[in-house]
Amino acid sequence: MLLAFVACGGLTAAWLLELGLPRAASLAGGVVFALAPYRVAQSTEHLLGLIAFLIPLALLGLERGKRGRYVWLAIGVASATSIPLSGQVHLALAAVPFAAAYALWRGMVWTAAAVFVASGAAGLLVYETLITTSTESQGRTLAEVSRYSAEPLDFLSRTTSNGIERVVFVGWLTALLALVGLALILRLRRFDLAALLGLAALLPIALALGTHLPAYDWLWRHVEPFRFPRVPERLLPVAALALAALVALALASIRRQWIAVAALPLLALDLWIGAFGASAADPANPAYTALDGRPPGRVLDVPVFQPERYLGSVYLEYAPQAPRERPGGYSTLAPPVAERTLHRLRPLNCGADRARLLRRLGVRYVVLHRPLFAADGIAACEGRAARAIDAAGFRRATSDADTVLYTRSDG
Repeated sequence: MLLAFVACGGLTAAWLLELGLPRAASLAGGVVFALAPYRVAQSTEHLLGLIAFLIPLALLGLERGKRGRYVWLAIGVASATSIPLSGQVHLALAAVPFAAAYALWRGMVWTAAAVFVASGAAGLLVYETLITTSTESQGRTLAEVSRYSAEPLDFLSRTTSNGIERVVFVGWLTALLALVGLALILRLRRFDLAALLGLAALLPIALALGTHLPAYDWLWRHVEPFRFPRVPERLLPVAALALAALVALALASIRRQWIAVAALPLLALDLWIGAFGASAADPANPAYTALDGRPPGRVLDVPVFQPERYLGSVYLEYAPQAPRERPGGYSTLAPPVAERTLHRLRPLNCGADRARLLRRLGVRYVVLHRPLFAADGIAACEGRAARAIDAAGFRRATSDADTVLYTRSDG
């Protein structure tokens, strides 16, 4: 995660240097992309923030490849292709056209075609092997998209209190310098570059509004790729890179480059968000420590969540302590049978009888997670769930705590 900051900033600065910008201005662009609030927020939980370095690496490879360095040209195409292969197919909807448009701007028509063909093939591979066999094979609903859509006021907030998906703040000084950079390009009549960077910055920011943007409903209904993403903000790393380039262009126009150097800490402060904080790990959880030494058998974690519910990732955190098969977990691309099974198990959370189903699934152990009942908004069901587990033939094997291990009494 820390190396991702270095990679994002360093590769962006290297790309801008390759374009002939001064060192201080290029470094400022690197700072803007490395500390882009959405990229930083995504780095706390998702792969998207970590693999964002592939976008400037793609542009750097294309730029150096234009100068006859064909290894770098291959790196550029491979970097663009790696974005959908990493599973970030939503980001690829913006990153791949941006890389291809950049190649066209540099007069590299065949390279642009190679970017589209290779990345498109990678996207189709992910779609056919993962998405079509998952619960999302028919796409997302507009209700799901609405849940994650940013609101206009989110662009004024630098906190993560509304969730990391709605961190769409782009900074005040950063936005101002980007507008100056865009104005300078237009003044020089570089309309092609203005269109490339302006649209790359504006479109992802507008689409981040999701269902709050009237045009998004039309896109969802008529442009098939938009039926699958549920988080409209996932295109923002492309906007962050375009803003970084515009900021660098603005600072490059200043004769005294020490001013650009002085702007570095100001840009860092401008982009700061409270995304990171200490959280206690639980490496010696008593319930899972006790489970690790017991005979083979599947384990069910309660409360039960549907596969796409992020709270199920808590159970994956404990899996290395006691590696066993379990029906639950967290995956936005779970197979349909997993969704059906967990849907049938979920009423156990509030006391329903699921003894027969637990036997059929070969569940020999149950771990009750008390804090997660409150996190799921069903704190009142905790006692009923414990009684249902007892009634299903399980007996408490560890003392009363936040997590309690139950074992089947009949062996």
